Amino acid sequence: MADTEVEHVEGEVEEYAEEGEYAEEYAEEYVEGAGEEYEEEDVVGGTEVKLFGKWSFDDIEVRDVSLEDYIACKGPHATYYPHTAGRYQKKRFRKASCPIVERLACCLMRKGRNAGKKMMACRITQHTLEIIHLLTDQNPIQVVVDAIINSGPREDSTRVGGAGVVRRQAVDMSPFRRVNYALYLLATGAREASFRNLKTISECLAEELINAARGSSNSYAIKKKDEIERVSKSNR
Repeated sequence: MADTEVEHVEGEVEEYAEEGEYAEEYAEEYVEGAGEEYEEEDVVGGTEVKLFGKWSFDDIEVRDVSLEDYIACKGPHATYYPHTAGRYQKKRFRKASCPIVERLACCLMRKGRNAGKKMMACRITQHTLEIIHLLTDQNPIQVVVDAIINSGPREDSTRVGGAGVVRRQAVDMSPFRRVNYALYLLATGAREASFRNLKTISECLAEELINAARGSSNSYAIKKKDEIERVSKSNR
């Protein structure tokens, strides 16, 4: 090998070595900088999970002790969007762990023509929460939780006996069924109010939820709840 070629190769080796040193220094600085950024994020508290990027789950309060385990709105049940695609029907009581706003959206997919249209149901729910916030200036998730607590009947009547002798007997309603029944009544009231009406389903659902949260008798769900409890009281 000629002397010129040897010098050329040695020069290239030195250049690569210098580049390697620069790369190592740059990598160290980058890692240190990233570490500082992560530390700053940890100090701030990281990203908070908010429904639709707006409504916080942190300050939500379930005011009924018996329903705390069946209204999923805190901790791991906090979601950005009410569409988790969970298999909540595969096992009994599993739907109790489904986020409560998602359960409300699922209750809107009724009457055949709306079956399976979950994106539409989620959009209706989003508009409903916006309307609730404008009308009440509260966290709409709290309004939904209060409406469910107020709308669930605490007592019902069942058929007892057989062979032609049938009478109705009053029974206590379980917390799980109270939540299920409340969601059914709220969705049914909103659907009936919006049918053949200029009001949209979002407006009707928002009105229903606000009235139910206040315990007003203008709410379809509250009226039905009072009727069920009155009938069961007479059958004690």
